[in-house]
Amino acid sequence: MADARAAGVSRKRTRARDLEMPFRGVRAVAGSGDAVAGRARAYAARMPTDHFFSHTTAALLLGLPLPRRLENDPRLHVSVLSPGRALRMRGVAGHSLQHRPGLWIVNGLPVTDPVTTWCDLAVSLGLDDLIAVGDHLLGKLEPAASMDELGAAVAARAGRRGVHRLREALEWVRPRVESPRETRLRLLVVRAGFPEPDTNLDLHLPAGRKRARGDLVYMRYKILVEYDGEQHRTDDAQYARDLERLDDLAAAGWRVIRAAKFSRPAKILSRLDEALRARGWRPELPTPRGQLRPVASLHTGHK
Repeated sequence: MADARAAGVSRKRTRARDLEMPFRGVRAVAGSGDAVAGRARAYAARMPTDHFFSHTTAALLLGLPLPRRLENDPRLHVSVLSPGRALRMRGVAGHSLQHRPGLWIVNGLPVTDPVTTWCDLAVSLGLDDLIAVGDHLLGKLEPAASMDELGAAVAARAGRRGVHRLREALEWVRPRVESPRETRLRLLVVRAGFPEPDTNLDLHLPAGRKRARGDLVYMRYKILVEYDGEQHRTDDAQYARDLERLDDLAAAGWRVIRAAKFSRPAKILSRLDEALRARGWRPELPTPRGQLRPVASLHTGHK
């Protein structure tokens, strides 16, 4: 508590009942550390200058999409470059790294860069969730990462834990994907043996109609597969725009297949199969990628 004393904070104040001790040697207003950013700021008050946030903590601070089981993990992941020793203390998972990562500063906090963080997550995420984070890096991150950056990072991981899952995920990552559920919808479609759609392309409609964009686009067959998020149901203005957009697409000859959070995968695939066949597509022999395990549900555990 020497810093508190130097700042003129009395011993009585540091022991007040509205304060808590989230980490040894740290006092914070009770309840202020419930979210990961609050806990990270509290810990940063006593974190050594050569330490930095990593793994799931870095992912959450960077805004990467994680399943709720990791969002709700109360531990902070803190790393140091070897030969520095990993921390051992309550509420902290310490890591000692052999390779120097790139660092970003997020709201004043040092965190591993997004591509390094994605690679670190390979030991704690399943394949589909890892693909979703990779999609986010290419489509939603500012500034966006590139496939070359992801490929180079995976190549540099040779011989390290999680590299096989990273290599598999890299084969599936695509640009312009806007949510984990779009990722999961795309995986469902491709693993079922259908052609791979383009992701989030602008569609040029006839003059006088607004430009539209589709989630999963079969340009050749004029078919869209769309994921409808919660805002499509709860936002009246969004719902009205959706109706207008669907009318415009239908008038331009597009077939739209819509999926939602709890849509049955078999139903989505059946409708897509019917639509593609009606427009001339015929299935080919399955590829090795198409034989990967199917996606059982569009409900991912993400927000």
